[in-house]
Amino acid sequence: MNAWLEFKTGKWSTEGIDVRDFIQKNYTPYEGDSSFLKGPTLETKLLWNKILELSKKEREAGGVLNADTDIVSSITSHQAGYIDKELEKIVGLQTDEPRFDSQHLHGSSQPQFQGFLSNVWLPGK
Repeated sequence: MNAWLEFKTGKWSTEGIDVRDFIQKNYTPYEGDSSFLKGPTLETKLLWNKILELSKKEREAGGVLNADTDIVSSITSHQAGYIDKELEKIVGLQTDEPRFDSQHLHGSSQPQFQGFLSNVWLPGK
């Protein structure tokens, strides 16, 4: 299938990457109503309730439930995580536990990281 063959050509197809030109040439506004949309599935509702409960626990704890202070976050730094693997259709959180914060230290120095650690609530701290 060559779906792109139906796109209108423009700078995006002759001069290189030009997302603005592609959208302007190929975007068609939707003028209808929202009747085609479906509501959340039972699985989505169950997952959302679990997220709400975890968020409540986080607020009650006065901060994050847990934070990784040993590994700087990257796209491959943690295994995939799940809220409830059996219910999820799109899987994998950015860290290996729900509500487990990882640290993005791009441009940060070690003293800044230590400052971060002194302000994060961790279990048993």
